[in-house]
Amino acid sequence: MSWMPANDPHLGDAKSCDALELVIVPRVRDLGGFAVRRALPHARRQMVGPFIFFDQFGPMQFIAGQGIDVRPHPHIGLATVTYLFDGRVLHRDNEGNVQEIAPGAMNLMTAGRGIAHSERTPPVERRTGHKIFGLQSWIALPTADEERPPSFQHYDADVLPMVEDQGLHARIVAGAAFGATAPVQKYSDWFYVEVRLEADSAAPLDADHEERAIYLIDGAIEIAGERFEGPKLLVFRPGDRIGVRALSETRMMFLGGATMDGPRYIWWNFVSSRRERIDEAKNDWKTGRFAPIPQEIEFIPLPEE
Repeated sequence: MSWMPANDPHLGDAKSCDALELVIVPRVRDLGGFAVRRALPHARRQMVGPFIFFDQFGPMQFIAGQGIDVRPHPHIGLATVTYLFDGRVLHRDNEGNVQEIAPGAMNLMTAGRGIAHSERTPPVERRTGHKIFGLQSWIALPTADEERPPSFQHYDADVLPMVEDQGLHARIVAGAAFGATAPVQKYSDWFYVEVRLEADSAAPLDADHEERAIYLIDGAIEIAGERFEGPKLLVFRPGDRIGVRALSETRMMFLGGATMDGPRYIWWNFVSSRRERIDEAKNDWKTGRFAPIPQEIEFIPLPEE
């Protein structure tokens, strides 16, 4: 992505209202003890680039003794991105990876042919009480990589590129934006950027990617004279550069990428280009063919059809 300074006078020139394809208001879902706001998949839009699932959790406060306990569960055919603004999450998987996830860090778990993991509040935070606030996204893998070996990448916040200029503060989580590129290994063309704008500052959403969206977390923005408040997912058509101006202090995620190489089936935690592969994964989880996760004895049973 090319970078245009935040005070460039041409930022608002694009016909961004014409380019706005869809506004999605996230649906509230109860995941058993805590609620999330789910923007993707949506009845009118399954994916934006390879992003096939997009949840916001929090902000919420846990008292001492409480926390998040997402028991072991499986994935195939996708990569998960856990990104935090506040709080901490302890990731464990059956490949032996154990990682405490902190705010601003990039955590990419590539399921490929199959992986199981758990996500829990770390012991220290559980004892003392804590806040949690973040996003979880799923990236559908290209057909050629759906069955690749599972893996996990972690990048601390201080190794991800930061761009700061006249009220703009952007962390490049994956891909390229504003003239900087994250070190994350990817199997398709996609980008993910945390963008914070001070009031009256601006930023461009470039036209470099075929599919792109803005997830407005909080605050208010103006695009071509139209006002939007979070939480909302704004999905744009290909083509024009979009000028985004903050009406208040604002936090957003810029995201998208190349159109996927075909439709995807999605059922529970499984994504695949082939329906029969989903059925195989169901049977593998039900019959215990996924390797166990060290230090975990619980698991989430396969849901009823």
